[in-house]
Amino acid sequence: MSAWLAIDQSTSATKALLFDAAYTPIDRAARDHRQLHPAPGRAEHDAEEIWNNTLEVIREVAARNPETAIQGLALTNQRETFVLFERETGTPVAPAVTWQCRRGIDVCSELAEPARDAGMEERTGLRLDTYFPAPKLVQVMRENPALAGRVQRGEVLFGTIDTYLIYRLTEGRVFATDATNASRTLLYNIRDRAWDPTLCTLFGIPIEHLAAVRDCSAAFGETRAGGALDAPIPIRGVMGDSQASLLGHSCTSAGACKVTFGTGSSLMLNIGDQPMPPAGGAVTSLAWILDGRPAYALEALINYSAATLNWLRDQLGIARDIDELERMAARVEDNGGVYLVPAFAGLSAPHWAPRARAAIVGLSAHSERAHIARAAVESIALQIADAVEILGHESGVPVAALHADGGPTRNRLLMQLTASLAGVPLRVNRVPDISPLGALIAGRSGAGEAPPAQDPDAFESYTPDLPAGQVRTIREGWNRAVQQVLAGIPKA
Repeated sequence: MSAWLAIDQSTSATKALLFDAAYTPIDRAARDHRQLHPAPGRAEHDAEEIWNNTLEVIREVAARNPETAIQGLALTNQRETFVLFERETGTPVAPAVTWQCRRGIDVCSELAEPARDAGMEERTGLRLDTYFPAPKLVQVMRENPALAGRVQRGEVLFGTIDTYLIYRLTEGRVFATDATNASRTLLYNIRDRAWDPTLCTLFGIPIEHLAAVRDCSAAFGETRAGGALDAPIPIRGVMGDSQASLLGHSCTSAGACKVTFGTGSSLMLNIGDQPMPPAGGAVTSLAWILDGRPAYALEALINYSAATLNWLRDQLGIARDIDELERMAARVEDNGGVYLVPAFAGLSAPHWAPRARAAIVGLSAHSERAHIARAAVESIALQIADAVEILGHESGVPVAALHADGGPTRNRLLMQLTASLAGVPLRVNRVPDISPLGALIAGRSGAGEAPPAQDPDAFESYTPDLPAGQVRTIREGWNRAVQQVLAGIPKA
């Protein structure tokens, strides 16, 4: 039997999935990695741990399927997280800086006017925000002048997670990224589809030492995965996880929209083959470039989504597991006036307030743990409702339905609240690993193969079921809670 391997390197774990010729997942292995928070507002990963986990999951799946002929490897990854690694060895020289890290706030403030003068938003489709790598890279180099010198000389390379893993998988033979990941750095021009000299100069990043940018469907060398595979296989199909999810849901027509529930959440609306400048709360992204043909998407970003439930479990200890939190939240009819605003890493769309901090508001003597659990679940759905509203307003095309994926889609209360508070039908894919499927579709497209046929039974549907007045009351209470958080942002 022949099959394809797909690597899904996410914020919390690294997974290897084996898909058969019909795009059906037939095996899977996963390894979690540590979440490092060395100081308030700082979020890191151990890039060497991620690399070792990648080898382990490939080795595990390959060992369980010795008779399977693996045809190739596709890769999807957490976006915006970046690694600095040695050109000679591929070894990381510092912790990976994640998309959640806020260390670039001061750089963003300092460069606000020069970035505006340079037309950064028009060039990138993004906002100047510490969510994206370039400001954080500047801060890392400021804190370590010796490292900055090595970056300037090209001895140490900068790359998003895909670039780093490709470099390691090919033993340094391929230093490349795909267009979707490049477009999230604030250094890439989504109209010219190339690194932007003006922006590289603005941030002080040597353009000559940046990775080659290839189509999502292109070939990225060959790998034996450190000996985990008996023979080298091609790496083909590389995409940032949110864009890969959009493709995996077959949202290939303008107006199609998806939401990925994960550590954070990304809502993407396909807007066709022409970009539009960011108009307010949303940003514009390259959805993909397949065989030279680009597609663009309007995107609303949510910093803290399912991670909010993890925080309640791990930091506050109010439940042993996420299932218990769901049961606790369902035990009460409403939130009892309690709202949790999960600005643990600031607020993104539509507020873009990186200095905002999380808060639980509306507590009374009546409040109990179940109300806090309910407020946490509702906070995810309410942020998505805000995002749906933004995308419809800024695109001029109301979102008619949402395709959903991600581990938290197992939470039926969350799914029903999302449909009700957003006011749109929710179609939850029964296949939980949509992002690696999307990267695989891209890779096999580049190899001349057709995408999978749509299965009408592959979805579970949720329709809005709350009265309009109740939805209005919940959303008004949420807006008041968010305004309280925004009013408390320190001035410096």
